Amino acid sequence: MSPVTSTPSDRKPDETTPARKRAPRKVGATKAGATKAVRRAPKKTTKTAPAMTAEAKAVPPTAGSPIGRIPITKLEPVIEGGAYPAKATVGELIPIRATVFREGHDAVNATAVLTSPSGVEHRHPMAPTEPAGFDRWEARVRLDEEGAWQFRVEGWDDPWATWVHNAEIKIAAGIDVQLVCREGQVIFEDSAERADAAGDPASANLLKAAAASLQSPNQVEDRLGLALNDLVRRSMIKYGPRELVTSTADHPIFCDRRAALFASWYEFFPRSQGSEQNADGSWRSGTFDSSVERLEAAAAMGFDVIYLPPIHPIGTAFRKGPNNTLEPGPHDPGSPWAIGAPEGGHDAIHPELGDWDSFDRFVARAKELDLEIALDLAFQASPDHPWVTEHPEWFSQRADGTIAYAENPPKKYQDIYPINFDRARDTMYAEALRIVRLWMSHGVRTFRVDNPHTKPIDFWAWLLAEVRRTDPDVLFLAEAFTRPEMMHMLGKVGYQQSYTYFTWRNTAEEITEYLTELSTESDAFIRPNFFVNTPDILPGYLQHGGRSAFAIRAILGATLSPLWGVYSGYELFENQAVRPGSEEYLDSEKYQYRPRDFAGALASGDSLQPLITRLNEVRRAQPALQQLRNITFHRTTTDDFIAYSKVDGDSAVIVVCSLDPHHVVEGLVHLDLTAMGLDERAVLTVRDELSDQEWRWGQHNFVRLSPEAPAHLLVVTSVQ
Repeated sequence: MSPVTSTPSDRKPDETTPARKRAPRKVGATKAGATKAVRRAPKKTTKTAPAMTAEAKAVPPTAGSPIGRIPITKLEPVIEGGAYPAKATVGELIPIRATVFREGHDAVNATAVLTSPSGVEHRHPMAPTEPAGFDRWEARVRLDEEGAWQFRVEGWDDPWATWVHNAEIKIAAGIDVQLVCREGQVIFEDSAERADAAGDPASANLLKAAAASLQSPNQVEDRLGLALNDLVRRSMIKYGPRELVTSTADHPIFCDRRAALFASWYEFFPRSQGSEQNADGSWRSGTFDSSVERLEAAAAMGFDVIYLPPIHPIGTAFRKGPNNTLEPGPHDPGSPWAIGAPEGGHDAIHPELGDWDSFDRFVARAKELDLEIALDLAFQASPDHPWVTEHPEWFSQRADGTIAYAENPPKKYQDIYPINFDRARDTMYAEALRIVRLWMSHGVRTFRVDNPHTKPIDFWAWLLAEVRRTDPDVLFLAEAFTRPEMMHMLGKVGYQQSYTYFTWRNTAEEITEYLTELSTESDAFIRPNFFVNTPDILPGYLQHGGRSAFAIRAILGATLSPLWGVYSGYELFENQAVRPGSEEYLDSEKYQYRPRDFAGALASGDSLQPLITRLNEVRRAQPALQQLRNITFHRTTTDDFIAYSKVDGDSAVIVVCSLDPHHVVEGLVHLDLTAMGLDERAVLTVRDELSDQEWRWGQHNFVRLSPEAPAHLLVVTSVQ
């Protein structure tokens, strides 16, 4: 439960427009037990409706109690008691939730109050959520400014709502009719005064007319109808009485730039782009300059981010050969993650890829194509890294005096030395920050972090906070296929994005359960990036599902999450594992050059590139696909396909996707139109963005999908 403070009821009553600027309140500044009621001057009284005294309205809580006059509990989104900010991006729909209740039967109400980084206060009415009876309140808000926001919830006694409830019952039953009308008249007159004071004469006159109507000679039902019309109700939301206002402490939300939530990622190895093998078996490596062609191809496919594996010098000690063997040939390039050689370490570029000038040209060309470069950040070293001789205290030593190499038994990575972050913390931490800032100075604003779950959480909390302090636009993606609590904590301490378990969620039940978790339970601290494959992971579904499996997983990845990613070669249906039961690629690009004939495959129709391009086009055109929290799953008569929708304003998308890459599947889709914000009897005109066909859909719809056409990607074009 969040600490609360009783406050005066004369806060600005406008619930829908930004309030005056004020200095941001310190998070957690209101201590539990320090609840305080503020006395106010008595309000005007009348003979027929005497007001309660200010002392009676603002009774201080029991000494030491954290409960304010109106209890507010279970505030969301609050991360670790407010220690870390909840996540938001510009334009994203963010839910603010709390349990707000009071004693007895009088009405209670709630407001979400957000303070922008520039100190402007925005007030948003909250509404009760379903199911009724649990006192849960919610407001969905959009933040329009990057940076550190604060939010709180105010709960308050709502005399207006109490009067409406009583009036609708008593007047219909003929109970205390004149007294009820007189009580309403007083409430309207007081509210009209507040509208006048706020400089809103139109609302003031409307409320004065409502007050007068209650004492008119008309039938009492007619008088009540005039007093409760829609215009009056809207004005009362802004200027109605707010008594016993109680506030939680302020809690942090950080609003990132849009790319933190919505982007399409493409990964490739620069050394493979333009590489050629010579007659003697040696290779000419690809370079940044020869990789520009792949930049242009990725931009044409609609990608936003180009992710590069490590581009640093590679060690020769214990270098791995093809397919992770321990016997490399003289021309094998080694794993890019074995960072460091005599030419340098994390602050150097592999000389075969180019130099700093060529890297800067590469980044500049990407910017011209509206692409960002994401660089791999792997805090580890090869035995040849300069750190090993200059800072041996940064590594763990075994009993025999040797430096411990990386292991994930039975796997051994003799070519990689992990960093021991608990030894010489000050110098290691400073070096890590220096490395990040160096690449930032060359135009890198996004980092994909390798194995962050093998480094201390407090290191990441420090590093990410230091970067955010000066460069809040820099984004970090956690490559952490690990235990849920570790993945969650990495998100909480500052990672803007995370790899996920999507790769292994294949059935309708698995996908529904996982997306429900991501969109409603961990949404405040995890932004999932749905990579369909990685250099480390060739899922069994792709190995055995044929080409339809690649299409299915691309459609799911691109439409379930606003963030998705593809590792180069996916569009060519690469599906050979190194051995049965393994998820490692045969002839993995991690250990050798892998040039690909993308143009030839496209020309022969042997490429998934057209589908990927279309998916990214639809994602950019439909705001509904750019959100995470707005997904609704719909009932089907078969588990062989899955149906879900996303709605954001006028953008509404329905996806029906087969999960069986081998067979024709058919069944009914039962749309929950109410959950989509539509009338349950609505008839929709939908256009399939994959086939250009158009249909009329209602609540119940027959669907037939095949391996050749495994999905409908339906955009709602009209509603009747």
